[in-house]
Amino acid sequence: MHSWVDWAGIASAVFAAYTIFGLTGFGSAVVAVPILVHFVPLTFAVPLVMLLDFVSTLAVGSLNWRLVARQEIVRLLPFMITGIVVGVTLLVKVEARLLLLTLGVFVLSNALWNLLRRAQTQPISPWWSVPTGVTGGVFSALFGTGGPIYTTYLARRVEPASFRATTVTIILMSGVVRLLTFGSTGLLRQPGLWTHWLWLLPVCGIGVYVGSKLHTRLPPPVVRRALFALLALSGAGVIARGLTL
Repeated sequence: MHSWVDWAGIASAVFAAYTIFGLTGFGSAVVAVPILVHFVPLTFAVPLVMLLDFVSTLAVGSLNWRLVARQEIVRLLPFMITGIVVGVTLLVKVEARLLLLTLGVFVLSNALWNLLRRAQTQPISPWWSVPTGVTGGVFSALFGTGGPIYTTYLARRVEPASFRATTVTIILMSGVVRLLTFGSTGLLRQPGLWTHWLWLLPVCGIGVYVGSKLHTRLPPPVVRRALFALLALSGAGVIARGLTL
């Protein structure tokens, strides 16, 4: 059982994560999971966020389907499925401490790289869909954090008007595949998982609504820097937790 303090921390993490999701179309798991692992095991946090992602991406994606760059979805999907199968296998077999340290290093390094690098705008080869799909699939299954990997690729493959809708759609596809694979491994039968999901659905919905409203009002560069600064702090916190286990 969680204390009220724990529940407040869990709800705050979910609200912040899905406000970011409403703003950008990605980032929910990268924000939520590093905070949630301070309250629940990683193998519980990842399926929980995946279930919340599934509902939120359905809600947001259904409003923007006509803007999706479908050819990019077709390119990424088979390699993403391959990566998810590999990632689920690692999630149920690898020691939790090692997984937490990997998550922390990934989140921290990704945040610092995005904060320090110069923005690139020139298109890249569609062949980048192969490593993007596999790597994004592995990290989606392990930590739910494939979003930044997919967005790095999509930002240089699709028009700005299609970016958010295409990102949401690939995350939705990832959620469908993970739902099937997590179900086959028993990760969706953990005690309390569905109760947590039901309690946190309204928090998730409010976060997505707030983020969607802010999407049209905040300058994208400000949102981007604030997001990656938050992720750098989260990644450092997860590394510290992994080292103390």
